[in-house]
Amino acid sequence: MTDGSLASAVRDNPARNRFELDLGDGFAFADYRRTPGTVTVLHTEVPPSHQGQGIAAQLVTGMLGLIRQRGEKVVSRCSYLTAFLKRHPEYGDLVA
Repeated sequence: MTDGSLASAVRDNPARNRFELDLGDGFAFADYRRTPGTVTVLHTEVPPSHQGQGIAAQLVTGMLGLIRQRGEKVVSRCSYLTAFLKRHPEYGDLVA
């Protein structure tokens, strides 16, 4: 499940202020706060049964792709996202 195909399944759920990845038996999600042109990511969460499988990376990759498509920038208030962005400089253009 970590071959990259999950990233394209990430969707924005504005009613709940989060990006979601449906895992069949639960959701991985990233809570956010949106202001014009900026998405502040507050927290990412993966169900315990799916941890250690690269699901968080797939969630974040899909989320950043959606943010890029919309022409928005990201602010990280999430330790996982902050570490991910440091390891993946190809997303540096998205950082507000």
